[in-house]
Order: sequence, then C-alpha cells, then structure tokens
Amino acid sequence: MVGGAGLLSALVPGSPIILNASTTIARNVYREGCAPHATGRQVVRVARIALPLFILVVVYFTLIGGATGAPDVVLSINTSFVAPLVNAALFVAISAAQRTLRAHIATPRYSAQIIMTSSQPSLFVTNVRLPGGQPVAVSIAGARIAALGADVVPPPGAEVEDGGGALLLPGFVEGHTHIDKTNWGKHWYRNEVGATLLDRINNERRWRKESGHDAAAQSLAIARAFVQAGTTRLRTHVDVDTDAGLRYIDGVLQTRDTMRDVLDIQIVAFPQSGLLGRPGTDELLARALADGADVLGALDPALIDGDPVTSLDTTFALAGRYGKPIDIHLHEPGEVGAFSFKLLLDRVEASGMQGQVVVSHAFCLGALPERERDLLLERIARLNVALLTSAPPSRPVPPLKLCRQKGITIFGGNDGIRDTWSPYGSPDMLERAMLIGMRYDMRRDDELEIAFDCVSTAAARGCGFDDYGLHAGARADLVLVDAETVAQAVVARPKRKLVMSGGRIVARDGELIAAAR
Repeated sequence: MVGGAGLLSALVPGSPIILNASTTIARNVYREGCAPHATGRQVVRVARIALPLFILVVVYFTLIGGATGAPDVVLSINTSFVAPLVNAALFVAISAAQRTLRAHIATPRYSAQIIMTSSQPSLFVTNVRLPGGQPVAVSIAGARIAALGADVVPPPGAEVEDGGGALLLPGFVEGHTHIDKTNWGKHWYRNEVGATLLDRINNERRWRKESGHDAAAQSLAIARAFVQAGTTRLRTHVDVDTDAGLRYIDGVLQTRDTMRDVLDIQIVAFPQSGLLGRPGTDELLARALADGADVLGALDPALIDGDPVTSLDTTFALAGRYGKPIDIHLHEPGEVGAFSFKLLLDRVEASGMQGQVVVSHAFCLGALPERERDLLLERIARLNVALLTSAPPSRPVPPLKLCRQKGITIFGGNDGIRDTWSPYGSPDMLERAMLIGMRYDMRRDDELEIAFDCVSTAAARGCGFDDYGLHAGARADLVLVDAETVAQAVVARPKRKLVMSGGRIVARDGELIAAAR
C-alpha cells in the first residue's frame, strides 16, 4: 500500500521527465530522422503517442521489474490491488504530463526550424560587415550559423558567397500583421468606410463575404513579398467569426505550409468581431487552436465585448485549456483602456502567464497621466508582458524609450497592409522601422538602431521566435544591404542584395529565387 502510494505521488511531479523523453523522441528522432518536414501538429501527435508508452515502462520497472530483491512490502502487494493502482497512476500521470505537454510544445517558443538535409550544402558568406562596422565572414552549416568572425575560414566543399562589403543584418521580424485581409497585388480597393471601429469591422466582414476574398491566395502573395524584402519570421492575426467560421484560418494554414521552408509564420486566432457578441465564437476559437493556430487573440474587452471581466476570463480560460499564449488588441483609450489593462494584468498574475502575453497597440499608455502610466508600466515590466506598436501617426502610442528603460519588451509591426481598413503599409520592415522612428521623433543614429531593433531582436523576443540573431548557433536568417550603417538602411531602405532563410538563399537583388516561390 505504501509503495503504491509512493508510485502515484512520484509519477505526477515526475511527468516533466517523462515528457522530456517523449518530446525528445518526437522532435529529434521522428522529425529529424524520419520526417524532416513534419509540422508542429504532427510532432505533438507523435509525442502524445510516445507519452503513455514511457509511463508504462516506468510503471513496469517500478512495480514489476523492481520486485526482484525488493523489500517484502513490495513483494506482498496483492496482484488484484496492483492492477487498479496502476490504472489510477497512469490516469493521473498521463493527465498531468499531457497538460504539461500542451504548454511545453504549443507555447510561445515555436521556431519552425528548417532542417538541414543532404541536398542543402554548406555556405560561406565572406566580405560583409556587422552593424558595428567590423568586417566578418559567416560560416553556415545546414540551417544554422556555425561560426561568425574576422578569422573564420570556409570549410572544405562550402559554397562561397561574396557579400561585396554589404551590411549584414539578421532576418527581419514582422510582429503584428493581418495577411488574411490584404488586397496586395489586386485591383485598388476604393475606401469609403465610416470613421468608427465598428464601421470598419462591419464593412470588412460584408466586403469579404460579397467579394469572395480568397485568404489563401492573398496571404500567400503577401508572404512572398515579405520574404523578398527580408522578413523571415512573421506573426499574423487571422479573423475567426461566426460568418466565415475557420475559412480564413484554413487559408493561412495553407500558406504557412507552402512557405514553411522560407518563412516562419505564427498564426493568432483573432475574434475581429469580438468574443461575446456572437454566440459560438469561443467554440470557433477553440477549434482554430486545435487545428494549428499558435496564439489566442482577443479584442477590446470593454468597448467591443461590453463586459471586460467575462471577456478576459473567457480568453484566459481558453488559452489555459490549450496551453497557448495570448495577443490582445487593446485600442481602448485613456482610463477605459487602463481599466481593461489592469484586469488583464490581474489574470496574467493569477494564471502564471508571465512572459506569454502581448498587448498590441495599447493606445491608453500614450494618454494617461504620468504617475498612473508609470505605475502601470512598472507592473507590466514585473509581469513580463510585451507591447506591440505599429506607431500610427493619428493615435497615442506607448512611450517606447521609457518602456525599454523599464525593461519592457516593445516591438513593431505593420498591422493591416492594403486592406479595407487602410490603404497604407508595405511588407518591408525597414519601412516600418523608419515609420517608428518618425512617430517617436528619432533622429540620431543610435535612436534609429532602436527603431530597427523593434523589427528584429525585440520582435523575435516578444513573439517567442527562438535562435535569433547574428551569432554561432542562431538560425541562419541573414539580410545583406548596401548601406554604411543600420541608420542608413532604415532611412534609405535599399534593395535587399541577398536574403537567406534557414541557411538557404531565397532572394537576390530584390527578387525571390525560384526555389522560394
């Protein structure tokens, strides 16, 4: 009896160890050795199959295999008692481990890594300059940077690419866009929509329904344009509502699969029409998360949903059930926005979701009295909640420099591009960095480096894209531009001389190569 209780109590806290074994098999054996192009969902499925098998092994060696030479109390266990005990232990352990599994695999650290295959030769990029001005060479093995420095030499058989003295930058990161909505490459959309948020929501929903807007084709068109301009990682919010169901999610999932070797896409299941106003929206969001969406979105819990407590409770419960991070649109101004923000932070703290929540736009932080704003910023920093800004010229914006001083991750994104909401925007993150610099009156070179950080390192950190940057071991996502400094690159936005994603050249002289199409 004592031995059985010990087994039951040991299996639950031991579930992370069992979990690590199952996820290691799924990621490092199944995907790398058997199925290099397996999706994240397929890896999760294999891990879930492996999980109970590992638990059975543990139970066998604990109760059966360990009986030889075991104390008499173990040997005297009645076999009729062992069977239900094992069943109970398995049920509890599997439940605990699978809850951890959902959080472990489907949380914000999801790099859709490009796996090196025998057909992917080593590359050696020479004659390039780091942002600090140092001349370097970069040795790339498979999908990763193997070495970077002035004295690095090419390995035998490596393909050599002469950078021609270009500035070396990490691949750009789009932290917030809506690729399912775009009209990129299509006929001009004549915008005659009203001025309110609800006007724009209702107009878009009607237009998409009447026009037969194809989210798969349009998201693919702009995804390719992003890669061509140097973006290698992207977070997109995708509409989920009771009119369209999961049609837009399905379209962008298709694009993600098509582009998986060249563009790492995170999908946010986003209730553009609100969560509470249309019954059934929460079930659709749950289905989207189960089908492969990476992040749960939300929208203005007070001014759109009309009940911020219920709205946020529902959002956090759904995120917890599926082990997903949250990215909420918070357009609410001033005191109303601050009220919703405080309710959100309460739930971040209560649910232990520090580091797993992004608040997009956060206009209220640009319109609060200084003392109230600073108290809110201190709590945001303490709970490791990240902020996203598109730096709109017509709305208040979070104080970027102050946020950085307080240790808050704040990053940038385009928001919508050429859609029914706005005629503006382009899939060029250097342009977005320039617009961030203009909105925040950044003129010095070091300030423009901050603007670039918003679409590179800070965006990767805020979205949870792993293995990012210019260092050995990082994923080999590189951009070469003819510019003297980062500041010049942001302001002049030169044609991308070379774009590399996961160790593969995907664009040259501003054009996609055939393999990336």
